[in-house]
Amino acid sequence: MTGNEDAATPPGHAGRAGSGDVAADQRTVVHLLRHGEVDNPSGVLYGRLPGYHLSPLGREMAQMVGTYLADNDVAVVVSSPLERAQETAAPIAEPHGLAVRLDDRVIEGGNYFEGLTFGVGDGSLRQPRHWPRLTNPFRPSWGEPYVEIAERMLSAIADARTAARGHEAVIVTHQLPVWVARCRLEGRRLWHDPRRRQCSLASLTSLIYVGDELSSISYTEPAAPLLPRAHAGAGA
Repeated sequence: MTGNEDAATPPGHAGRAGSGDVAADQRTVVHLLRHGEVDNPSGVLYGRLPGYHLSPLGREMAQMVGTYLADNDVAVVVSSPLERAQETAAPIAEPHGLAVRLDDRVIEGGNYFEGLTFGVGDGSLRQPRHWPRLTNPFRPSWGEPYVEIAERMLSAIADARTAARGHEAVIVTHQLPVWVARCRLEGRRLWHDPRRRQCSLASLTSLIYVGDELSSISYTEPAAPLLPRAHAGAGA
C-alpha cells in the first residue's frame, strides 16, 4: 500500500471497503484531493490569485497520487479552476482517459488577506488596520463564510457522485473547502483551528456512499513520503 491511511475508517479504494452484500453499482466513492505543494517563495496567502503553480515537488506529489489511483475505477475528475488544482488533476485523469471538468464550486475560500503575508511578527497581523477583520472567528470575519463554503462543496460533491454513480470521482480542491465539507458531513462545527485540519498536501479525503447514503469517510496520504520535503507556507 502506498502512503498513509487513517486506520480508524475504511480506506477509499472501491475494492477495499464496503459490505460484500452491497451490489457494486450501489457503491460510489467521491475523493476530495487537496492539490500538491505550490511554488510560493514570497510566502503570501495566495488564495484565489492567478499565477500560482505547483512546485517541482508539488508535481511529484500529483504524479504519486495519479499512480495511487491509476487502478481505481475513476469515472469523473473535477477540479477547482485555479492552476495548482488543474495541474494536480491532470495526472489523475490521464491514466483513465478522462477530461478534467472545472467547477467554480470547489475553488479556494475567499480571504481578505489574499496576496499578503500573514504572521504576527512580520506579517499583516502587525498592522492595526487589519485587526477589525479578526473579530469573528466563527463566521469568519476575514473571509467567505464557512457555511457558504460547505454549501457549495456539498452541491459539487452531490453532482460528482451522481455523475460517477457506481464508480469513483475525484474532486481536486483546497484544504479549507475539504475540511469544511468534512466537518459538515460529520455533523461537527464549522469553525476550527486551521492548524488542526487533517488535510495534508495531496491527501485524499474519501467519501464512501452506499446508494445515496454516506457510509463512511476515510483519509489517506498517498504522497506521505514527499511531505517532509515540503516548505511551510501560506495558502492552501
